[in-house]
Amino acid sequence: MSTSDTARPATLDAASLRELIDAGHAPRLLDVRTPAEFETSHIPGSYNVPLDLLKEHREELRNHLDEDVVLVCRSGARATQAEQALAGVGLPNLKVLNGGILAWQAANAPIKRGAPRWDLERQVRLVAGSIVLASVLGSVFVPQLKWVAGFIGAGLTFAAVTNTCAMGMMLGKLPYNRGASCDLDTIVGQLRETGGRA
Repeated sequence: MSTSDTARPATLDAASLRELIDAGHAPRLLDVRTPAEFETSHIPGSYNVPLDLLKEHREELRNHLDEDVVLVCRSGARATQAEQALAGVGLPNLKVLNGGILAWQAANAPIKRGAPRWDLERQVRLVAGSIVLASVLGSVFVPQLKWVAGFIGAGLTFAAVTNTCAMGMMLGKLPYNRGASCDLDTIVGQLRETGGRA
């Protein structure tokens, strides 16, 4: 691992971010959750740039992000990955919202709400738990199914150790988790607009 991979990103707590916004010095807020999670609830003024799209197009996005940027996700893990990706293309002034949208909501800060949907972490727990349960029950009749449960357990362990989640990335690509404005051109257009905040 390189030093940049192990270095902890700069963080900003919910109270400090709220003070900046209230004082009229709001940084650019990039919410890297899925469009479905973003539509459910987000910080007013934030832009939705899903993590997979950000990683794939970080060079193009870098050209539209020259001021202070605060990255937001559910709890901070995906925002940290986004920070590493953007720092890798030389973008300065990056911070991660400490505790993510959960900390923002816990601070009773302003939130824009939409139709409620399950967040990605909850979807991963449902799918992984269902596969393990079905495998264990099925192994009564087909003993080799126990290895499916073991494979899922190994995948979850790897996800925890590496702070990544292949299942979460796959689930994030499902139509349920995608939104109408989830393409690069739409996002860049929103970033170019001076008053285009959500």
